[in-house]
Amino acid sequence: MKRPARVSILGATGSVGASTLDVIRQGNLNGPAFEVVALTGNTNVKALASAAIAAKAEVAVIADPDLYGDLKAALAGSGVEAAAGPAAIVEAAERPAETLVAAIVGIAGLPATLAAVRRGASVALANKESLVCAGTLLSSEARKSGARLLPIDSEHNAIFQVLDRPERVEKLILTASGGPFRTASVQEMTSATPEQACNHPNWMMGAKISVDCATMMNKGLELIEAAYLFDVRPDQIEILVHPQSIIHSLVAYDDGSVLAQLGLPDMRTPISYALAHPHRMALPGLERLDLAKIGRLDFHPPDMQRFPALQLARTAVSAGGGASIALNGANEVAVAAFLQRRIGFLTISQVAREVLDDFLDEPQDVAPESFEAVYEIDRRTRERTINKLRLAA
Repeated sequence: MKRPARVSILGATGSVGASTLDVIRQGNLNGPAFEVVALTGNTNVKALASAAIAAKAEVAVIADPDLYGDLKAALAGSGVEAAAGPAAIVEAAERPAETLVAAIVGIAGLPATLAAVRRGASVALANKESLVCAGTLLSSEARKSGARLLPIDSEHNAIFQVLDRPERVEKLILTASGGPFRTASVQEMTSATPEQACNHPNWMMGAKISVDCATMMNKGLELIEAAYLFDVRPDQIEILVHPQSIIHSLVAYDDGSVLAQLGLPDMRTPISYALAHPHRMALPGLERLDLAKIGRLDFHPPDMQRFPALQLARTAVSAGGGASIALNGANEVAVAAFLQRRIGFLTISQVAREVLDDFLDEPQDVAPESFEAVYEIDRRTRERTINKLRLAA
C-alpha cells in the first residue's frame, strides 16, 4: 500500500491554507492519501488549533510568541504539539514532508520557504513575494537541493499545466479580473475605501492581496514571479484583463498555437494539481465549469494610466538587482497604511513609484544572493517608505 504523502502548510489559517486543508480532506475520503505534518498561523489561535486537531497534525505553530500559552491550552489533550515564534515556523518547514505549501502573506514567508527549498522539498508556492524578492536565491538553492517549485497561484498554475514545450514559447499571457475598480474612474478610485478595495468580484482573499488586486500590483508581482518560474524575459509576458476569471492564463507557442487552462475561480483546483503532481486528483466537491451557462468570455488590455502598478513591476524586473525587493517592500508598507486609513487608495502606487525611482537612482549591485542581503534591501526600503508617508501626512 502506498504511503500517504506528508504535507506541511505555512499560513494554514488563511484562504489558501483553508482550501488546501479541504483538498487534503477530499483526497483522504477514499483512504489516506495525505498526512499533515505542520500547520502555521499568524495570530488566529482558535482557527489554527481547530484546523490542527481536525487534520491530526504533528505540530501547530503560531507566529506571535506571546500566544504560545493560548495555543498550548487550545491543543491540550489533542496530541498536537504547540510551538510559537518565527524560528519555530522555520523549524516546522524543516520537518520531513514531501510537500510544503507556502501561503504566508508577504516577505515574512521567505525564511521558512527557503528552509524547505534547501532540504529539497516540493514547495507549492502561494507566496509570490518569496520569488519576487528572492527569485535568484530560491532558484539557485532549488537547483542545488533538487527542490521543485510548484505554483499555486491560479495564473501560474495554469501556465504550468499547459507548458509542454518551454523552448517553443513565444509569450505567456497572464489574465487579470481587473479587480473591484476595473471600470471605476480615477475620481472614484481617489475616494475608494478599504472595504471597497477588498470587495473582489470573483475571489475571496485576505485584505492585503485583495488591495493588491484592486491596484493590480498583484498582477505586477505575478509578472515578476512568472519571469523567475518559467525563465522567460519580461517582454515575453503579457497581461490581459478577463473579467470572468474563467481562463486563468495562456501560453502562446511559435507555431501559432495558444493553449489555455479554464476553470471556475476556485483555488482548490490549482492546489490539488500542485499536491498531486505529476498526477491529478479527483475533487468531487467542486462545481463544474458550464461554458454554455457562462455564455461569453471578454478580454481587453489593462489601462496603464489607472493601474500604474503594472508598469512599475515591468520596470523593476527589467532593472534586476534588488529593484523587485524595493517595489514589494514599498507596496507592503503602503497597503498597510491604506488599510489603516492613513493614506488614499491612489497613494499606494504613487509612493511605490517614488521609492522605486529612488532605489534605481542609487548605484546598483547584482541580485542579492543571500537571505541577509534580501532583508537588508527590504529593511531600507520600508524605512524609506515610512519616512515618505510620514512627510506626506
